[in-house]
Amino acid sequence: MTTEPTGIRGAGLSWRVRALLAWYPASWRSRYGEEFAELLIAELAERPRSPARAANVAVTGLRARLAGAGLASHPLDPDAAARTTRATIATAAAVFAAFGAAMWSQLAIGVQWAVPDDRAITPALDLMTCALAMFAAATLLAACTVIWAAATMCVRGKGRRLLWPGALVVIGASTLIIGGRHFENGWPGTGGHLLLVHGGVPGGIAAFGWATTLWITSYWAHPSMLAAFPAAEVAWMVLCPAAGCCLVASSAALLRRLELSRRALGCQTWLSRMAAVSMVVFFCGALCWLAAASGGPRSLFHVGAIDQAGAAILALAGGVAARAALTWRAAGLTRPGR
Repeated sequence: MTTEPTGIRGAGLSWRVRALLAWYPASWRSRYGEEFAELLIAELAERPRSPARAANVAVTGLRARLAGAGLASHPLDPDAAARTTRATIATAAAVFAAFGAAMWSQLAIGVQWAVPDDRAITPALDLMTCALAMFAAATLLAACTVIWAAATMCVRGKGRRLLWPGALVVIGASTLIIGGRHFENGWPGTGGHLLLVHGGVPGGIAAFGWATTLWITSYWAHPSMLAAFPAAEVAWMVLCPAAGCCLVASSAALLRRLELSRRALGCQTWLSRMAAVSMVVFFCGALCWLAAASGGPRSLFHVGAIDQAGAAILALAGGVAARAALTWRAAGLTRPGR
């Protein structure tokens, strides 16, 4: 774990110096904190108040944080930036997948029971289904490269650093799979018969997607309605995002510690492009649904505030992933020869 230098912790710095240093990430403070603190002390002694200085420190500190996350160019450590950028792309893609699956499962329930009035809804679901299938394939292949790289590091005696992230990945994924399989039995689409005709989606996959995204709902804003849910289901709605966060955070930590070969890096570069295409296709399908004029029979295809918020999150997550990918490419980190 990166910590601040001993000189900073024990220097008795004023709260103003500490506040200015806090704009920078811990890794930057560990490397440059003592020197920068001395510069700030001298600056404050000469000019106690300077809004321009405070603004400049804030901007450069935020830029250092963005660079550390792979979202800004000119990273201090290209190798560390490459690992962090991969983790950032994976995290943004996971957020996109979670909210995208929630929107898709809502449409899948609708087409299980009724034919949409608006002709744009069925093609929208088809686009979203194909995009999710492509995204899932890219994710599984990327997971295979990660497992292979982790196994290689273990054989070379470097596996200790992967132990805790790897264990948390297994715990998070197992919780989602077991819980999703259990709660998919309560899928609202059970008993319908139109899904295979109009959506081309296996009911089991739709039910599992619904169960693992059950927590993405507007019922959180209506506690009285939420209280009518079974206690076990409410508990799952709390546990599911916790397990998802555990899986995403531990996966990001694993990617930051993983050493990829030239071949694995080239494979992940190709797979990231495949995932990017699927995200664009899915977003186009989601926009087609959001632009539909009718909610359909029994308002099964109604677009609510949670769907509009989900679309905004999809756009944000896609933008973050795209920005990280551009930074990765601009720094030459996508070349397999690195």
